[in-house]
Amino acid sequence: MAIVIQKYGGSSVGTTEKIRKVAQTIISRREKGDKVVVVVSAMGDATDDLINLAKAITDNPDKRELDALLSTGEMVSSSLLAMAIKALGYDAVSYTAYQLGIKTTGNYGKSLIDDINETKIKDSLDEDKIVIVAGFQGINEDGDITTLGRGGSDTTAVAIAVKVKGICEIYTDVDGIYNVDPRLYKNAKKLDSIDYEEMLELASLGAQVMHSRSIELGQKYRIPIYVGLSNSDIKGTIIKEVNNMNMEGKPVTGVATSDDDISVTLKELAVDINILADIFDTLGSNKINIDMISQTAPFNNKVNVSFTVPKDDLNECRSILLNFIEENNISMDTDITKFSIVGIGMKSTSGVAARMFKVFKENNITVKMITTSEIRITCSIKKEDKMKAIELMAEEFNL
Repeated sequence: MAIVIQKYGGSSVGTTEKIRKVAQTIISRREKGDKVVVVVSAMGDATDDLINLAKAITDNPDKRELDALLSTGEMVSSSLLAMAIKALGYDAVSYTAYQLGIKTTGNYGKSLIDDINETKIKDSLDEDKIVIVAGFQGINEDGDITTLGRGGSDTTAVAIAVKVKGICEIYTDVDGIYNVDPRLYKNAKKLDSIDYEEMLELASLGAQVMHSRSIELGQKYRIPIYVGLSNSDIKGTIIKEVNNMNMEGKPVTGVATSDDDISVTLKELAVDINILADIFDTLGSNKINIDMISQTAPFNNKVNVSFTVPKDDLNECRSILLNFIEENNISMDTDITKFSIVGIGMKSTSGVAARMFKVFKENNITVKMITTSEIRITCSIKKEDKMKAIELMAEEFNL
């Protein structure tokens, strides 16, 4: 008898009818002899609706109060699912983050799970109950409700799997992980399995199937994560440690794109590492993620420094930068797509970057910025070139 942690996304519990279907699926798993813990997201677009409610009150909602508001979405879906299971004759109990002691640290809207008291979950399972958990939320050291960021219910599910030593299954509105977003490339292929490291890169670079922090947890504690279509027998994808024997089979596993970033350029900045250190330290202290940093060669003891930040952090980023540099020396480019190719095979294959940029050159795709890792090449390109770049890279690397 295994402990199975299942997570159902917002589209899977978007209506009461879908909630009933999920309840039947959960009961079917329970009847196979497994103990079941279920983590749920808010119903459908409930989180967006709550954000819109807050913005109808004020353009800049207080972050503490916004987290308290947003957490109610998962409470609704978890309670309704428990009711649906009970209506079918099985015992179930729903819990909030407060009731389970899901402790978090960090900023509102972007908090991190510090620990989970698994006692109540295990006690409820021992009482033969199906446990339903409101995902996406936690309680910080001050006793305030915090949220984990978009997709945070994935992280809740993996964290619970770690604590109770269970099997983790993520159910969503797609039937697995594809090498390219099938909404953008019709010939995309579904992967039977993918390495933690590759999936982490893809998730952090714009692939929206999984929350990147959930992959980090899975990799750290070696918890395989199954991703599949809810209420379906279609085979999904397993995220796990790769079979190193196949590392040289293919240099590129997948493509990821993101339109959610802007490029910031600081012009005529004095050549002084202390200034850059202070700027990046302040941005980091405010939980603003920086990527794709580049710098021009010094000229008259001045440099231009460029980097990307999430669009959601644009206003806060600008406010911070104005403490260090005049406004006319700050420029922001919103016409960018972060385009990435990812593959663990890059570790042992040379010439991948050369092939990528040769194709871009031959097809007049301008590269604005570049950053790399052992298994990733990311560049910023014009948004209008995104679809063409996807097709070209898919053809070049036989994706």
